[in-house]
Amino acid sequence: MGQRQPAPNDRRTFLVVAHTGRDEVTTTLITIARRCGEAGIALRVVDHDTRRPAAPYVQTHPIDPQMLRDAGAEVEVTHADSASAQGCELVLVLGGDGTFLRAAELAYPAGVPLMGINLGHIGFLAEAEAHRIDEVLDRLIGGEYRVVDRMVLDVAVIDPGSVEPRARDWVLNEVVIQNTSHNGVLEIVTEVDGRPVAAYGADGILVATPTGSTAYAFSAGGPVMWPDLEAILVVPSNAHALFARPLVTSPESIIAVETLAGSHDGLVMCDGRRTLQLPAGGRVEVVRGREPLEWVRLDSAPFTDRLVRKFELPVTGWRGRRD
Repeated sequence: MGQRQPAPNDRRTFLVVAHTGRDEVTTTLITIARRCGEAGIALRVVDHDTRRPAAPYVQTHPIDPQMLRDAGAEVEVTHADSASAQGCELVLVLGGDGTFLRAAELAYPAGVPLMGINLGHIGFLAEAEAHRIDEVLDRLIGGEYRVVDRMVLDVAVIDPGSVEPRARDWVLNEVVIQNTSHNGVLEIVTEVDGRPVAAYGADGILVATPTGSTAYAFSAGGPVMWPDLEAILVVPSNAHALFARPLVTSPESIIAVETLAGSHDGLVMCDGRRTLQLPAGGRVEVVRGREPLEWVRLDSAPFTDRLVRKFELPVTGWRGRRD
C-alpha cells in the first residue's frame, strides 16, 4: 500500500498499547499525549498490561489516563478486546517484541496498521527507537508514513478421526507444535501440499513467516528471511533424524504436521501467547492468511541495516563496491 494521507474531516484517533512500569514509557506517553493533543488527535489507551503469554488478561500496571489528559490529550480508556482498535487510524506500540505481538492481536482483526517504538532489548519488530519519538510523531501527525503488508499464517487444529477443525488461530511470527511431556519425543510427520516429507521424533516443529524468521525459528536453526519475501518456513526443533533440515516453501503451500497416535499429546503455541491443545494422533494445518497484517513504515532503510544493527553483526573490513 502507498503513503497514508488522512482526510481533513476524518476524526483521527491513535490506539496506544504500552509495556508500562518503566520511567521511559511514562516519559514517552506524556510526549505522545502532548503532541497529539496539540494536533487534535485523540488517544485511545489500553488500560492494562499483559506480560504472561497464553494467560487471561491481568491488570498489572494500569496507565493513568489523567496524566495524559493533563498533558493535553483527549483520552479514552479501552479494554484489550476485539473492539479496541476499531475506528483508529493506527496502533502505536511502546515496548519490545512481546508488546508488539500483543498489540497485533488487537490491530489485525480490525484491519488497522500498527507501528512499534522500541523500549525493550532487541525490539526487532519496532520501526523506531524511543529517542526518536519527536521525529516519529512529526511523521505520524503529518500523515507522512507508508503502510505495507506483512504475511501472516492461518492455523487449524484437527482432532484424530475428524475432518473439520476443532480450533483456528493466526500468527504473525510462528506457530510451534511441541511436546507437552518432558519424557521422550513427539513423533511427527511433516506434510507439504498433501505429500509426506519426513517423519521423526523431535521436541517439536515450527512453522514461521518471513517476519518470524528472526525470532524463535532463528534460535532453532532456521534461515533469516527478508520480510518482503512471501514464503513459509518449516523448522524442526531438536529432531532425532538424519534429515531434519529447515524447509522454505511457496507461500501458497499447505503445511501439515501430524502426530502419531501412540505419541504424546502436543501443544500448539501461536506467537508465544495463545495455546491450543493437540491430542495424540491430531493434525495441524498451516496456510497463508487470507488477509495480511498492515505495518507502518517511516523510511526505506534496507532490512540489511536493521539485521546488522539489532544482532550487532560484525561487518568490520567491508569496503563495498567501488565505482
